[in-house]
Amino acid sequence: MLSINNNRDMSDNNDDNGFTYLFNGQSIDGWCMAGPGKFVIIEYNKSVRSEGGMGLLWYTKKKYKDFVLKIDWKVNRKNDNSGVFIRFPNPDNDPWIAVNKGYEIQIDDLALPDGNPLHKTGAIYNFAAPSNQRSKPIGEWNTFEIEATNQKYSVILNSEKVVPEFIGNRLTEGYIGIQNHDIDSHVSFKNIRIKEI
Repeated sequence: MLSINNNRDMSDNNDDNGFTYLFNGQSIDGWCMAGPGKFVIIEYNKSVRSEGGMGLLWYTKKKYKDFVLKIDWKVNRKNDNSGVFIRFPNPDNDPWIAVNKGYEIQIDDLALPDGNPLHKTGAIYNFAAPSNQRSKPIGEWNTFEIEATNQKYSVILNSEKVVPEFIGNRLTEGYIGIQNHDIDSHVSFKNIRIKEI
């Protein structure tokens, strides 16, 4: 199940559309865990899955300014919770830095505990609700396409723009990360790729 090859830097792999892979299922070189919990590589589908406790797996090699980030993800249960963090400062070992200083693109179809639209899948957590729910059924892969240009943000989920535009006021440069929300959530990620614009 766990296969880590630290001898190869996956960030050197580019696709035909100009995206650079930060993770493609073969190595977590350049990534670091902040807080409890962990992520494990799942060999058969080249993904990484969250396990055990509130934490943040973040890409340490570069801060990103203006970019398009694509990331595939899937949940195992309807109430799984996770997120993709962008433009946060170095968290050291504190995952709350990403929550409080960056932006989270939410994964939580139920928006527990109260169904608040600002906490639903595709939302920019606490700031911009998605226009509709576009998640695929449990166990199927979804794709986020997140664009950040200056203070303008947009989110595409499964080819539909669910947050057309949000104007932020936080950092315009920072790190990329994925969330390990709690001990009961097991969200998988793969094909984490970025294109600077």
